[in-house]
Amino acid sequence: LAMGWGSGMDAAWARSPGGCELVQNIMDCTGRWLSSIPGNLQGDTKELFLDNNTIQVLGNASLLLYPQLWHLSLTRNRLELIEPGAFLSSQGLEVLSLTDNLLFTNYSLTAAALSTLPALRMLDLAGNQLREDMVSVLVSNLSSLESLSVARNFIMRLDSSVFTNLTQLLELNLEKNYIFEIDNAFEGLQRLQRLNIAYNYLPCVMGFGLTQLRVLNVSNNVIEWFLTLQNDDLFELEVLDLSHNRLLFFPELPRQSKLHSLLLQDNRMSFYQRLPNGTSLANVTMQFLIIDGNSTNITTVRLWDELCHSNLSSLRLLDMSQNQVWGLPDHFLAQMPSLTQLKLNQNCLETFHLSEEDPLAMLTELDLSQNQLVELGMKAGIGDILPNLQLFNLSTNRLQALPPGIFTHTRKITTLDLSHNQVHLCPQPGEAESLPCVDIRGVETLTHLSLAGCGLQGLSSRPFQGTSLRHLDLSDNCRVLSGDLGWLQDLVLTLQVLSLRNTSLSSTTVNFSALNSLVRLDLSRNSLATFPASLGALRLRSLDLRDNWLPALPPNVAQMPLGGSLRELYLSRNPYNCCTLGWWDALQQAERLRVPDGREVTCSHGSRVLSPGALPEPVLQSCRWQTANLALLYLVLVLPTCLTLLVAFAVVFLMLKEKLLKMVKTRCGVSSPY
Repeated sequence: LAMGWGSGMDAAWARSPGGCELVQNIMDCTGRWLSSIPGNLQGDTKELFLDNNTIQVLGNASLLLYPQLWHLSLTRNRLELIEPGAFLSSQGLEVLSLTDNLLFTNYSLTAAALSTLPALRMLDLAGNQLREDMVSVLVSNLSSLESLSVARNFIMRLDSSVFTNLTQLLELNLEKNYIFEIDNAFEGLQRLQRLNIAYNYLPCVMGFGLTQLRVLNVSNNVIEWFLTLQNDDLFELEVLDLSHNRLLFFPELPRQSKLHSLLLQDNRMSFYQRLPNGTSLANVTMQFLIIDGNSTNITTVRLWDELCHSNLSSLRLLDMSQNQVWGLPDHFLAQMPSLTQLKLNQNCLETFHLSEEDPLAMLTELDLSQNQLVELGMKAGIGDILPNLQLFNLSTNRLQALPPGIFTHTRKITTLDLSHNQVHLCPQPGEAESLPCVDIRGVETLTHLSLAGCGLQGLSSRPFQGTSLRHLDLSDNCRVLSGDLGWLQDLVLTLQVLSLRNTSLSSTTVNFSALNSLVRLDLSRNSLATFPASLGALRLRSLDLRDNWLPALPPNVAQMPLGGSLRELYLSRNPYNCCTLGWWDALQQAERLRVPDGREVTCSHGSRVLSPGALPEPVLQSCRWQTANLALLYLVLVLPTCLTLLVAFAVVFLMLKEKLLKMVKTRCGVSSPY
């Protein structure tokens, strides 16, 4: 299908007299340095792209030759004026992009031109230095609009007069302006479904009541409070993005909504039901002073009760990462039976308890990384806890163990990240049997395991027995390879990716020849002084040898099974010898092999550090002399030795000649001639 489509496009392609490209009624004049719209293009053009040109004025006669036009793009020109009659011959225009121009200069005349487009559905006015009063004039007569973008302008305040008459509007983009206040600006937009106000300066959202809205993005503002009108109306809201703000409390959400994604990343949010010192604030209320014109209202809120009033039964994604959460309110997660992704990473959690009361039965991804966890509690009975969990990230905490039997409940776990915790794997040998440990034996579904930076000191007693690990990260454990390496036996059939970065690996520490399934191996930041011979028989696709002490690779590395299978090889930051680079030349000629850090690979010649691909002629000559001198040295050393032995033999022979002759005659019984 792709080949047939491509052939058809080639057949329909043509170049117009103005240097533009035509493909099936689509004319592309992008980047042609045009100062006006060409008048010699085909009249049946339906889509016209004039981006990246120098057009300043769209005159009354500019589009007379294009009556069938429905899509016009003038992005990144120098457009200052659209004359009032410019679109009279293009009444079918539906999509108009005027991004990154200078329409603020003559916006009233441009507004008159836009008002002659009865079928216009999509209008992009981003990046035109427009104020809110200019926007109001430009869109005042565009009742057919369904999508409007006024992003990257100079809008500061919005009220009910700005978007009057946009009764069909479905999508509105206001991001990257300077908006600090919104006063009933969207109440008349009864069909509005997607609203983007990201990257502005809103300090709060009070009395949110847009029940028809499906997606609201108010990320990257300075919002401290988000309060919804508390009534029983059903909100259509599905996605709410409050990330990268200054929220102090969990947002007060609609009591009835269809919310499935709640993004609260990077705020200042915490829960104050109980303080770290044990003090309870469950009955503390907050009062909001709301001033509207001459009227003043005081709203009293019990924050902990309001959590329960919000219906979060449809919520599937909750991201509260990068906040100041040190604990969750009682039964907080029980309100979210449909939750599949929970992100609590980069908070202040010291404990996290799992119980049948908050079973999180649908949860597939749980991220608790980069906290201060010292305990992961589990209160288990006959029910299941996290029965559908697949990804469990506990990295960068202070854990020493996990609850015994936790993986008997998480029957679908595939990925476990315990990196940068001081954990030990069960079983512990000898005296260490009583120490807390993590038992993953027999977890058949587990395929990805990270134990980087855990301070592991040898892996004895087969801790991976009964698993099907395909990805194993043991990097940054300096003593993990000490002791018995029998644990590798349980991974021979399944292991595909192994990281032994910074594990004090030497050339003879590990025999890799049995790991026939391995396709990716990281041996960087170790102490390899020679290339491990056991690697030659493997059929790896990626090998990382950076930051070692390798002076060279085997000359026949490209002819090994390894050389035939490798697609990616990292080699930089090794002290290669510039005079033994035959292996480098062989790798350069290997088909389908890529050295991503090839430009960083260097070799040493004396005190000089050079690129192996561009050795100067004096260095090459020196290397040849070194090779010749080495052969001469061998000759000089061997020849005197041989001569010395020959002379010594001759002297001994002459000294013992008569005695030897007499001995021979006596033995042979031959009489003397005299």
